[in-house]
Amino acid sequence: MPTIHWFRRDLRLDDNTALWKALTESKEVLGLFIFDTNILDQLEDKQDRRLAFIHQALLKLKEKLEAKGSSLLVKYGKPEEVWTELIETYDIQAVYTNRDYEPYAQERDKAIYQLLESKGIDFKGCKDHVIFEKSEVVKKDGKPYTVFTPYSKVWKKHYATHPPKMVGDATESENFYQCDPLPMLSLADIGFELVAEDFPTTNVPTDLLTNYKEKRNFPGIKGTSRLSVHLRFGTISIRKMAVLGAEHSESWLNELIWRDFYQMILFNFPQVVNQAFKPKYDRIPWRKSEEDFAKWCAGMTGYPMVDAGMRELNATGFMHNRVRMITASFLTKHLLLDWRWGEAYFAKKLIDFELASNNGGWQWASSSGCDAAPYFRIFNPSSQLSKFDKQLVYIKKWLPEYGTPNYPSPMVDHKFARQRALDTYKAALNNQ
Repeated sequence: MPTIHWFRRDLRLDDNTALWKALTESKEVLGLFIFDTNILDQLEDKQDRRLAFIHQALLKLKEKLEAKGSSLLVKYGKPEEVWTELIETYDIQAVYTNRDYEPYAQERDKAIYQLLESKGIDFKGCKDHVIFEKSEVVKKDGKPYTVFTPYSKVWKKHYATHPPKMVGDATESENFYQCDPLPMLSLADIGFELVAEDFPTTNVPTDLLTNYKEKRNFPGIKGTSRLSVHLRFGTISIRKMAVLGAEHSESWLNELIWRDFYQMILFNFPQVVNQAFKPKYDRIPWRKSEEDFAKWCAGMTGYPMVDAGMRELNATGFMHNRVRMITASFLTKHLLLDWRWGEAYFAKKLIDFELASNNGGWQWASSSGCDAAPYFRIFNPSSQLSKFDKQLVYIKKWLPEYGTPNYPSPMVDHKFARQRALDTYKAALNNQ
């Protein structure tokens, strides 16, 4: 009678809350991962870096589990159909998993809970993907924070008095379900192509953390950890990262707190997926220029910092965080194109795409979010360039034609675009 641990965005054995709980409460734990067709069928690019990352992580998991005499069960299909099949195949004792706060995940888990409950099988969820969830960091009246600074202050006080408890390395347990190695699906089996990618390591040098505040905004140097993809898919523990931040860099810790903040915004206000957090910002009459959007996507705007960022994104699936803000501001303020267009493009391209943070970042840039930049804050791409890439290291890496006749002229004048944005926002927001 195996207990099943359902891996989702927690692709590791060390300090995995639900997995550890399963191993301490059961003698036979079998790991499961489902390639969810409800998600995969929406992916247009069959050379998806995220799937390549997941597949690589699953191979490592499987190898470690098989060293324990167990294996990893990998399935492909709609979760309800997969679970219906598993219930018929295995005499399942219980199911453990770590909670996910996205709207689709909430609906999926509710359906699986009801299915398992109808068969008398317990479905147990644990907190693992964030430090604090749901109502753990709230105002005195019990309502969720919608402004980051007061949230972060209470978060830090709570962290000091209620530090998250880490659990052990699952490889130390003998309570795994014993079985022969199970088949492993290839990317081709699920309709995708192998992507040869050199993914970031999970190593975080101490000097990077101690210098993080001073170097984090300069895209031409190695000033950030590049751990976002590992946090996204849970190949590292958020609790261990928070400890590092608390010890070496409050600035770096703040980035992890922003991550918690956006997860809880999404959980408490799921309407932000399609709507502005501030409803009146949905009155903004966005332009509909597909031509301008295509230039932005291709990195052909004539603004080097914007173009370098988009070229980096298209080539690698990554973009430096400072540059994400600049490119997003340019799309929404200079081009007056809907933030949802940019959000969807990032969702397709970013290897570290996470709905909560991506949505939060885009709504911040467009001033429509819960704790966003005021609408009159409009980045000047040229001054951002001189401030954060003065030696043009980043620009020259991604724009080899920069400074030659082949590089396009600016597609829109900054002064004109800024005034147009101010006038458009002001008119829309004052229109009752």
